Amino acid sequence: MIHYKLLTPGPLTTSHSVKKEMLVDHCTWDDDYKQITQKIRKELLKLAHVSEEEYTAVLMQGSGSFGVESVLTSVIGQNDKLLIIVNGAYGERMISICQHAKINYTVYQEVYDQVPSAEKTAEILAEDPAITHVAMVHSETTSGILNDIASITKEVKAAGKTMIVDAMSSFAGVDIEVGGLGIDFLISSANKCIQGVPGFSFIICNRKKLMESEGKARSLSLDLYDQWKTMEKDGKWRFTSPTHTVLAFAKALEELEEEGGIPARSKRYYDNNHLLIQKMKEMGIRSYIGGEYQGPIITTFFYPEQSSFSFPEMYEYVKSRGYAIYPGKVTDADTFRIGNIGEIYKEDIEKLCEIFKEFFESRKAE
Repeated sequence: MIHYKLLTPGPLTTSHSVKKEMLVDHCTWDDDYKQITQKIRKELLKLAHVSEEEYTAVLMQGSGSFGVESVLTSVIGQNDKLLIIVNGAYGERMISICQHAKINYTVYQEVYDQVPSAEKTAEILAEDPAITHVAMVHSETTSGILNDIASITKEVKAAGKTMIVDAMSSFAGVDIEVGGLGIDFLISSANKCIQGVPGFSFIICNRKKLMESEGKARSLSLDLYDQWKTMEKDGKWRFTSPTHTVLAFAKALEELEEEGGIPARSKRYYDNNHLLIQKMKEMGIRSYIGGEYQGPIITTFFYPEQSSFSFPEMYEYVKSRGYAIYPGKVTDADTFRIGNIGEIYKEDIEKLCEIFKEFFESRKAE
């Protein structure tokens, strides 16, 4: 078996100690296990810079998209209307969720390499008073862009609307003052910047807004309010929880603190990103997003200007030498993507770029 590191936006390469936690089997009804769930919930609130009096954390089985769908189908009522701000595939996935769930929505669309405008958002809210909720993605891994949630949330709250943020690939990799910004629901996942493994998503919820959602859910399994109500009692999940993932996540939270918390981890990710862009530029490979909007999570690069270039061929070349990268997800350009998160350090970026250099030079010689 070939062992390689994941240069992706999650699942990502985890530490051996996180993996080791999954060797233990746990009963979902066990008090020790339920206390682990409760500790995780408290730790998540600390990372979000919010108090238990004003906010709560709800864990939801499934991938990050399950968490997004849980929020959208649980807190937006039959008489409400959602504004979805889109500049990538994950904003577009919110549209698909709303279409399937018959949620009333409208869209503010931006091109993939541009951040949405707070001024334009304010105009839309002023022109359509029926809008009650606004949702957007923070780190769009489609392109690697990091959207300005602060300025947009400011306009949303000024208009008296509920703010929903998909911070799937940014939470704990970028510091987010959830309460200070006024975000009402923030969604992320176990297998992203906290560096756990796939199995559940989590939602940081404004308690008042969450309690107002009682009875609105369009799904049994994804009912956010009912999940919270059960979990709030003693840490019990309503339905079977991903026990091994929960244990791994608890360990990953400890390792985040040991690294120096979000500031230290964010610096490592940013350093990875800056070094990667610099070395790729030296090889003539341009990044898709300009420096001002480039986030630290994943970087999209244009294909090199070689007529014989083949991404599948490059992918296999790089993978056989220890790293897995991502194909592009941008519709208007030929691109590939490289993640900077997980157990990835400066030496990994340097080694990866040496592999790229060898590949490009070998193809020039052909």
